[in-house]
Amino acid sequence: MKGMYTYDLMESARNTSEWLGASARAMASYPVWGLVPHPMFKVMSAWGRVTERSFARMVIKPDWDIRTVVGADERDHLVEIETLMERPFGDLIHFRVLGREPMARRVLLIAPMSGHYATLLRSTVKSLLPDCEVYVTDWTNARDIPVSAGKFDIEDYTLYLADFMRHLGPDLNVVAVCQPVPLALAATALLAAEDPEAQPHTLTLIGGPVDPDAAPTEVTDFGRRLTMGQLEHLAIQRVGFKYAGAGRLVYPGMLQLASFISMNADRHARAFSDKILAAAKGEDGERDAHNRFYDEYLSVMDMTAEFYLSTVERIFKRREIARNAFTVAGRPVDLGRITRVAVKVVEGTDDDISAPGQCRAALDLLTGLPEDRKASHLEPGAGHYGIFAGRSWRNNIRPLVLDFIDRNGGGGMPRRAGGKKTPIRAV
Repeated sequence: MKGMYTYDLMESARNTSEWLGASARAMASYPVWGLVPHPMFKVMSAWGRVTERSFARMVIKPDWDIRTVVGADERDHLVEIETLMERPFGDLIHFRVLGREPMARRVLLIAPMSGHYATLLRSTVKSLLPDCEVYVTDWTNARDIPVSAGKFDIEDYTLYLADFMRHLGPDLNVVAVCQPVPLALAATALLAAEDPEAQPHTLTLIGGPVDPDAAPTEVTDFGRRLTMGQLEHLAIQRVGFKYAGAGRLVYPGMLQLASFISMNADRHARAFSDKILAAAKGEDGERDAHNRFYDEYLSVMDMTAEFYLSTVERIFKRREIARNAFTVAGRPVDLGRITRVAVKVVEGTDDDISAPGQCRAALDLLTGLPEDRKASHLEPGAGHYGIFAGRSWRNNIRPLVLDFIDRNGGGGMPRRAGGKKTPIRAV
């Protein structure tokens, strides 16, 4: 599977599927078929439109699509994305709100590197922008990184996080979502040992696999069933000739997408059949719920082979974070060194990817942190995406996170003259 031909064959299949969709859409849309009273042509055109769009999205990085924020002055303020640190495998970006004084709360959102782009956190960013200065780790698609840039595994990822935190300074609140939770914990411990003044005020861990064995899921079972040799043989390919990273060993985004879809195949099949039927009836829209979700869901990125394999081996199989036995560049990372960073854990009762208990295990590992600096929240009825996006996040979890930040010295709402707090609302 490591041959470049398999990667190019997969890309050729995607390209062909996109072409078939475009051809069906074009052919079935000719006005002459209006003379034939048969629904087949409307269905064929609808199938073509949905198919073409779906396969095209797989190689397009979504836009952040965050243009304005309503400030305390009730005016729309333009949002500008600026790059603060540029690295081969990922950048540190800042959502700068023009014409607004810097907010007291400074939040670094650590986006997952697990198949989707950082734009997966778009709604999370939108919900925090009215009340915070927001920074995000914007990871680069591995297929676009030349082999000359070197390797990138979980130790390099951890060092990136430590550098980003160090750059932003100690008056920072870190929120890690899903996959980076154990590595954000390790990066904080690394700073606690080597650069204590660079530690953030607070660390919020949302639905991540600190201890995968605490509550096994289909994801953790899959990692247990296969040996590392089998996993490398089945999942790893070399980037094909089309991209700048030609020859780099990666876990392709297309394979990741196939595994995502297989977990809920019936639900996805029903969603697409409903979309095609709605399109045939003329009842769909460019920005309807289906397109908004799948434009993001189908946009996938490759991750480096060494990052994927080291994650499976060291986080899931050997449980180095769960055993407090993780090392970075030969240096042991002792989670017990975290003694002053307030840590909050957020989980969802219906999370089938990182089940309740996997993330909460972090609190037991923080042996040097006083109990009054620890907090946890279990959101009833929330699935994996619901704990950082959607209604559960907006209505319940986000206010709790902001309150946790404020109570632990991580900032607060700006004040009017006279000392009154000024609420700020989102667009």
